[in-house]
Amino acid sequence: MIRKYLTTLLSFSVLFTIGQNYEPTSTTGKVIHHHYYSLSYSEQHEQPEWVYYILTPLEVNGPFKRTDDFREDPKVETGSASLNDYVGSGYDRGHLCAAADMKRNNTAMSETFYLSNMSPQAPYFNRGIWKSLESTVRGWAVSEDTIYVATGGILTSINGTIGVNKVSIPSHFYKVIYDPTGEKKMIAFILPNRKCSQPLSNYVVSVDEVEKRTGIDFFHQLNNRLELQLESNSDISKWKFKTYRSKATKANTKNSSTQCKAITKSTGKRCRNRTKNSNGYCRLHQP
Repeated sequence: MIRKYLTTLLSFSVLFTIGQNYEPTSTTGKVIHHHYYSLSYSEQHEQPEWVYYILTPLEVNGPFKRTDDFREDPKVETGSASLNDYVGSGYDRGHLCAAADMKRNNTAMSETFYLSNMSPQAPYFNRGIWKSLESTVRGWAVSEDTIYVATGGILTSINGTIGVNKVSIPSHFYKVIYDPTGEKKMIAFILPNRKCSQPLSNYVVSVDEVEKRTGIDFFHQLNNRLELQLESNSDISKWKFKTYRSKATKANTKNSSTQCKAITKSTGKRCRNRTKNSNGYCRLHQP
């Protein structure tokens, strides 16, 4: 019991040595602290009602790459969702705390692949507007130095379940961001769990609206007057909407190679050589 307490305390202290604790309220009473993010787990829905973390340039521009070690979360005493729940479901294992947000070290990266950090997301949503929003938020972390992020599915609105554990499929997802640097500001998003073609700015709402939809109180540690002012405001003019690409991503894009487009005469199959040439042909098959 003492060891479990010390482990929890250590994880909690590591998370908040890099900033203030603005953890949201929990409607489930099951708050779990990992080293660099925390979550409030809903056993009923087999996923978190929120994931909360601090995002800085160190997390965004760190050197550590995806581990893809998807696995159950040992800290969920009742058992988290399993990999089999997602197999053949037609839904992605959608990160809430994005892997690309945790490049600080291998522990931070690996912990994002706990299934307690996942929620069923439609493929076009996860790989489309949700990915774009995550990238935009990383850009804000770099330009503003430190931001606080709370995110999750809106579990009061469900479109069925997947798997034997009956993992709920949220009809919408939210993200709430607080920027304490310079002029303090907040912004929030509610997006439908489907392919979205509108600009990100069209999905901006007030934090009050997210609280109304979820029953969660965000950033309640702030001065009441400041909290009321920021959470009732949905002014997008204070935020720059530009998709962010990390230094590592830019370097990989610049130096990436592709398979040669040529068809070899001897086999009649596509050439296996790889090339960085802009026309897509290796040196042996230049037109």
